[in-house]
Amino acid sequence: MLVSSVPNSLSALKFVGAFRRISMKACWASCRRSSALRSTARSISVSMSSASPRRCASISSSWRSLDSCASRGVQPRWLPAKSRKGAAFCFIRSRCARGEWLRSHHYWLIRTPGIGKFPAMPAAAGIAGYFQRLARNTGKQIFCTAALNSGRGRAPGRTLFTINRTWSGSAHCHNAPSMPASALATRLSDADIVGSFVARQLRIGREYYAAGGIDAAMAAYRRGLAAAGNEAPGCVSIEAISELHSNLGNACMVRGDLEQAASNYKAALRLKPDLVSCWCNLGNTHLKAGRPRDSITLYLHALTLNPGHWPSRSNLVHALIATQQYPGARALLTELIEERPQDGQLHHQLGKVCVELNELPSALASFQRAVSLNPRDADSIYWIGGVQQGMGDLDAAKAAYAQAARMQPLIRRPAAKSPADFRVLALYAPFAGNTPTEYLFKDAVYDTDTFALVDAGEVDIELLKKDAHVVINLISDADQAEAVLPLAADLAGRLGKPIVNDPLKIQRTTRDTVADLLAGIPGCRIPKVLRQKAGADLSAATLHAAFPSASSILARPVGTHGGDDFEKIDHPAGLAALLAQRPETDRYLIEYIDYRSADGYFRKYRFIFVDGEILPYHLAIGGDWKVHHVSTDMANQPWMQQEEEAFLAEPAAVFDAGHYRSLRAIRQRVGLDYFGIDCGLDGSGNLVVFEVNASMLVHAHNEEFPYKAPFVHRIKLAFDAMLRKFAGASA
Repeated sequence: MLVSSVPNSLSALKFVGAFRRISMKACWASCRRSSALRSTARSISVSMSSASPRRCASISSSWRSLDSCASRGVQPRWLPAKSRKGAAFCFIRSRCARGEWLRSHHYWLIRTPGIGKFPAMPAAAGIAGYFQRLARNTGKQIFCTAALNSGRGRAPGRTLFTINRTWSGSAHCHNAPSMPASALATRLSDADIVGSFVARQLRIGREYYAAGGIDAAMAAYRRGLAAAGNEAPGCVSIEAISELHSNLGNACMVRGDLEQAASNYKAALRLKPDLVSCWCNLGNTHLKAGRPRDSITLYLHALTLNPGHWPSRSNLVHALIATQQYPGARALLTELIEERPQDGQLHHQLGKVCVELNELPSALASFQRAVSLNPRDADSIYWIGGVQQGMGDLDAAKAAYAQAARMQPLIRRPAAKSPADFRVLALYAPFAGNTPTEYLFKDAVYDTDTFALVDAGEVDIELLKKDAHVVINLISDADQAEAVLPLAADLAGRLGKPIVNDPLKIQRTTRDTVADLLAGIPGCRIPKVLRQKAGADLSAATLHAAFPSASSILARPVGTHGGDDFEKIDHPAGLAALLAQRPETDRYLIEYIDYRSADGYFRKYRFIFVDGEILPYHLAIGGDWKVHHVSTDMANQPWMQQEEEAFLAEPAAVFDAGHYRSLRAIRQRVGLDYFGIDCGLDGSGNLVVFEVNASMLVHAHNEEFPYKAPFVHRIKLAFDAMLRKFAGASA
């Protein structure tokens, strides 16, 4: 919207004569933009000289560019702060050839409705009319130029286009033959006019993008595309339009709008199919949207156009890792390292790939090489600690963790969009089980600071509290983290921020404590659990007292998950032999409950509880009592996949209202904000609880089971919404 304080009357100016023709030249300032755009002003100077006998006037203004001026956000320092926000300032002065100033007028170009209280001003045609009346009433030839006043003087205007208009004569008009318009000013074609405007918007958008003004850049790109779209084909170059789409796609990526980014990249490629960067960036949208296989195809196409395109090659590494094609990722990283051996990030990535391939010595060497190139690479030092821990060198691992923590107390992970919506402080323990967050934190709209609780040393509370809106405790294994959970609880209390998964509640999720906590829920069978201390004798009488009606007993070391070291014992002799294998380890002895279905298969269901919601994650079907999704034959059995998909789409068709009452009772008694449950149904339809904790894995590596993707994504969305709610509570 355009607002002005131009007076309605021009009575102060003497009427002299009329004009036969008025030629208006529109100019645009071409000068270096001030670093303080918020305080710059647009100035238009109008100079006059005595009129020729033909009464010809040349009016030069930038009225067609006023909206563009407003979009740049130029603002005067002398406006009140309240009115200054969102306003651009236009100062017009008119003078005659002798240098006397005839009149000054101020214009405010308002971008946001309701800012300031200024009288209404006519549209662009009204601005031109004002100069026409000024020329007619003064009888002088008017020269108007536009310049950007940045406090460093003015730069001359640059003519973009000319519009000629015929003005009716009067009694004072001489009857001399009219001059051709070209004698007054050069007329540019409509294509030049539109093309110049589009190019200007492209330049403005680039400047804003480079300065971090993403929204303003997007607005400029869209204005350019709108102008180009209103013209006939050929008026604006294909290169300019494709570049506008490409740049707008980049800005949308920064804002996290993947759909709009992809749409603009595709639009650019329809015009210019040879844009390698667009193919690469389109691949990035698919990778961020959780479609890494599609992104691989796009990266490879970019590389057919330019085999040496570095971003496509380096991003292809991420896509190969996302699809678990680790050998291919390792080969490509090795090739990239040969070209850039001093790039520490490449060595860091290779180390992570080697970890996935379980090549720990190679991983350790890669991380150490990364640190040799950048001794301040705390992230690689943390990984060195993890690898050494996996190799059994606990002393070296502790030293690495401590070194990394001293160097960089917080591991910072920026949001996938700018600016971030909020900031999360995550607490984790290197030597204890933690909630898996690789997928949950992926492409987050919030910044994440992770703090490693290594020991009970001094903690800089103010550093941890700075800018954090919510704290999430990732320390999730109550057995492995028995020593560190009290430290986490104390730290959470001192931070004074909303916290997800209070460490005090995590302490109550050991297998034996959960069995006691959930006892007595109607329709729910909780297996009895006995914790045997390392070295303690276990008599037959003790076993019978703990499991009076159990036909079999399950045994596993304390602090373990999954199927490793997890055995079913049917005879006392077998139990004695098992306990003799690792006498230094505490063990859980668990009552076995037969949950075989009528068709002879075992079915294990997993739900994830997220801030009150109960969301299905998977169904594992197998022929043995020890069922894990990864170890079943479900990838080769369509009927199993169909059953799992049906469960995910409609879990209430399997779990009735009574089961959901049991699940809600479990949620209430456990009291955590985020956790999971593995459960089954026995022959009588009772809910059988296997495991309840916050350590359960949620991941997106479901290429063999693509139907799972929307249900897994739903869990992530609920997780993000939970953090947003907690963050809002601290605002």
